[in-house]
Amino acid sequence: MNAPTAPQHTASLLKAEQKSQIIRGLLAVLPAHALLWQPEDTTPYECDGLTAYRQRPFAVALPETEAQVQAVLKTCHALGVPVVARGAGTGLSGGAMPHAQGVTLSLAKFNNILKLDALSRTAVVQCGVRNLAISEAAAPLGLYYAPDPSSQIACTIGGNVAENSGGVHCLKYGLTLHNVLKVKGFTVAGEPVEFGSEALDCAGLDLMAVLVGSEGMLAITTEVTVKLVPKPQLARCIMASFDDVRKAGDAVAAVIAAGIIPAGLEMMDKPMTAAVEDFVHAGYDLSAEAILLCESDGTPEEVEEEIGRMSDVLRAAGATAIAVSRDEAERLKFWSGRKNAFPASGRISPDYMCMDSTIPRKRLADILLAIQQMEEKYGLRCANVFHAGDGNLHPLILFDANDADQLHRCELFGADILETSVAMGGTVTGEHGVGIEKLNSMCVQFTPEEREAMFAVKRAFDPQGLLNPGKVIPTLTRCAEYGRVVVRGGQMAHPDLPRF
Repeated sequence: MNAPTAPQHTASLLKAEQKSQIIRGLLAVLPAHALLWQPEDTTPYECDGLTAYRQRPFAVALPETEAQVQAVLKTCHALGVPVVARGAGTGLSGGAMPHAQGVTLSLAKFNNILKLDALSRTAVVQCGVRNLAISEAAAPLGLYYAPDPSSQIACTIGGNVAENSGGVHCLKYGLTLHNVLKVKGFTVAGEPVEFGSEALDCAGLDLMAVLVGSEGMLAITTEVTVKLVPKPQLARCIMASFDDVRKAGDAVAAVIAAGIIPAGLEMMDKPMTAAVEDFVHAGYDLSAEAILLCESDGTPEEVEEEIGRMSDVLRAAGATAIAVSRDEAERLKFWSGRKNAFPASGRISPDYMCMDSTIPRKRLADILLAIQQMEEKYGLRCANVFHAGDGNLHPLILFDANDADQLHRCELFGADILETSVAMGGTVTGEHGVGIEKLNSMCVQFTPEEREAMFAVKRAFDPQGLLNPGKVIPTLTRCAEYGRVVVRGGQMAHPDLPRF
């Protein structure tokens, strides 16, 4: 995967003298314990949560101060060395997969919460702070950080900024972009840069929306100022069962059409429900073809009124059973299954590939039925969980990576889901990012002119193409080749990537 901005960095392996020069340059700005370059030391960094594709980096830098981050970037920039930033490595699209001739810049040591301000309802945190740690620290103030991806116990705020992560409560409270005020960091050349402001507006161009979700291609994030919101007085969750996936999908649209914006609105199909119930025993209805989790939060009066309205809408849409959490323990029990969908899937399959696309809410049932047909087409099982309120799909394709043919079919299955989502009026990604996983599918959604506009933004920040090269934006050559593959049919989705 060669980005046109930096073909020189992937054309050939580094020569011995180049390797020595890079190591000497990095050791001049880092203590010896903060630089890894032996294969046994760099292997743990060879992939992120997308484990099907792996690549050992040439070296791993583990800076401990912003000055060291800046020095590493300046050194790599001067030597023309690619840099791939890495947080906790929980990403699911290969966004943090290393560059074979590059440096992986691990920011795991930047894990301090610098400031909590109850009056302004903000927190200033380093990029390596875990998502959930922010809410834990703010809890004594009666506040919390709203975006809550399923990996929140491990994922870092820097990674959330890179991917514009969401979570089960993003329908009401928004994605990372809507909950971040300011981001500080460095350009690829080591120049300090700041996006956004703690005020209502910022001086000059407001580039926050360009940075958030840019997948480490534009700048390195070191510090983030996030919004905190008051903990609601009460939250209750409805678990609604449906005997037909179309009824469940239509119920989602009906809730929104009724003018209700739930705190969370999630959907799971029968295979996923069975997997998570066996894992966490959340009390799910195993006879249902699909279940919805609909949460309301606010004052007790607001919650009672909204729960009543949602229950009426769900019954009218064909719900066969409705259960409402009676207390906080039961509410958390209902959500425990949804939050553990990924590890539960790991118990029933050697491997899984978690896809991520979006569709209009009204097409939820259509995509589920299409996926069922794809299961037969590719001979693989798929369990589905949805951020149903905003149409964000997370199909988990189950396969065995030790079987090359299964991995091959899994890749084709995933590409089919993404392209079907686009055909239904959706997009190839909702919150996991493009990384390397969805490069080919970007060829389907965006025209050559649109992709060139994306490259123009990339070049404005990173003219040499050194930050996370070969990710997110497919080249014209790659898309032309993908077009030939589609015509021929059934070729490997990623023939040029290191695999199991």
